[in-house]
Amino acid sequence: MPVAVGIVAFISEYLDSGLGMGYGTALAPILILMGYSPLRVVPAILISQLVTDIAACISHQLACNVDLKIKSQDFRIAFVLGLISSVGVVLSVLLALKIPKWIMTLYIGLLVFFMGALILATVNRPMRFSWRKIMSISFLAAFNKGISGGGYGPLVMGGQMLSGVCAKNAVGITAFSEAVTCLVGFIVYLVLGRNIDWRLTGLLIVCATGAVPIAALTVKNVNSQRLKKYVGILIAVLGLLTLLKITSGS
Repeated sequence: MPVAVGIVAFISEYLDSGLGMGYGTALAPILILMGYSPLRVVPAILISQLVTDIAACISHQLACNVDLKIKSQDFRIAFVLGLISSVGVVLSVLLALKIPKWIMTLYIGLLVFFMGALILATVNRPMRFSWRKIMSISFLAAFNKGISGGGYGPLVMGGQMLSGVCAKNAVGITAFSEAVTCLVGFIVYLVLGRNIDWRLTGLLIVCATGAVPIAALTVKNVNSQRLKKYVGILIAVLGLLTLLKITSGS
């Protein structure tokens, strides 16, 4: 079991650090299918992704995929995303657990699918930068993260590209803002007295972190327009898979 968990964590983080999404979205349901309790899975994903996102920020900065210096535009976007996401993740942990699971799954699935479809429809169209779009999407994404452990990357990546941010920059920005979101969400779980599975958390950190530098080099060598297309396809597929979970009764 630990070997299987480690392999899944590595692959999930490679997708996440390479395309800005996929770690929690893919890892959470797989761990639950393996028999882990959701209330142990979500905090473990939040703290492990905090560590891997910090590593991803450093790796993407060194690979020149993003500029996260304090006075840069990328840093300002990441800071605003992280700030607004913090509010969203607190509200989700405190309030959203009362929402029926199938309604939340339907909401996330539809939102993610249409985000991916919209990216594909505008893949060759230049987008104007918009703070309003970015701030709205970041709140919704953090709400998803706090309740399910996933669903953050697809929305934040999609929202940035629809707001005029380059795909390569968006990957690094997403890692920064998601690190802040994961930290706040994890603190809330601790305050609420949730038991943390530190063994699972440590395994996820060790195995997932190894994928980060490989993913950063992948992003550096991929054409931005092609990367945007890959992201759009992956987001749409993730949305469809989420919707299929409802029809299968899982």
